[in-house]
Amino acid sequence: MPSLDEQIRLAAFNWIRQQADINNDVISRELLAEGFVFENERIPLVSPQGIFKPKLMEYPLSITTTVEGPYEDVHTDEGYLIYKYRGTNPEHRDNIGLRECMKRNLPLIYLHSIIPGKYVPFWPVYIVGDDRLSLSFKVALDDLELVGRKEDRVYENDSRRIYLTSTIRIRLHQKGFRERVLHAYQSQCSLCKLKHLELLDAAHIIPDGEPQSRPTVDNGLALCKLHHAAFDSFIIGITPDYKVEIRRDVLEEIDGPMLQHGLKGMHQSTLILPKQKKDYPNKDFLDIRYQRFKNAS
Repeated sequence: MPSLDEQIRLAAFNWIRQQADINNDVISRELLAEGFVFENERIPLVSPQGIFKPKLMEYPLSITTTVEGPYEDVHTDEGYLIYKYRGTNPEHRDNIGLRECMKRNLPLIYLHSIIPGKYVPFWPVYIVGDDRLSLSFKVALDDLELVGRKEDRVYENDSRRIYLTSTIRIRLHQKGFRERVLHAYQSQCSLCKLKHLELLDAAHIIPDGEPQSRPTVDNGLALCKLHHAAFDSFIIGITPDYKVEIRRDVLEEIDGPMLQHGLKGMHQSTLILPKQKKDYPNKDFLDIRYQRFKNAS
């Protein structure tokens, strides 16, 4: 029979999986603080401290990295996450709690803030190392399907865990870019003002993977899915002066209302810009992309 701690832990994993599916892998702090109900008791997943243990549980449930927080959590070359102790006392109760999680092989939830108040969750993660000299723990991501199995034993040099943990950086890159860009554009398409988050993307001006590309807001545009696809296909071009152009052959087409209002109607309009000038699209990047649009035309 699982202990109460184990039951709550598994219920938390199920809850956060549901919320991640609903919210496109990005969960608000308000929702995490509200948490879920377990046997008529509310179980939050965060607190003001980075290491959090709900009052009904014996050991910590989650660890959190916050934007502009007091600790600098990093990834090692091998792909592990280095998570700083709370404070400088190795015997602080929160640090002791994580040490116990390591000894008992208990899975946790890792919450990484990408913009203030928004978190990407990773679970299950395990504490696989404890370095009192650097006041830090080593953390590894694993496969949820293995939680509770006898073979689910943590080894610091487990190549499977190293590979899985290295994916944290990739997901944070993807989700962080999207959230920062949409936040800068006030969660609306920069062409048509559509505000349904489910239908919005963060489009790269210089495509991801190219040498000049970078995951910064000035290399991004908030676009609805139609305009993102049209931008990527060079149906839409944007000049360095933020003017929108539609490819000539598309302008000459006669189709239905979507073509007329969704694309042709955007021709010679002006891009809707972020409130802060530092977030404006980089003009050099726009020029590079616009030259490609002209060549495609």
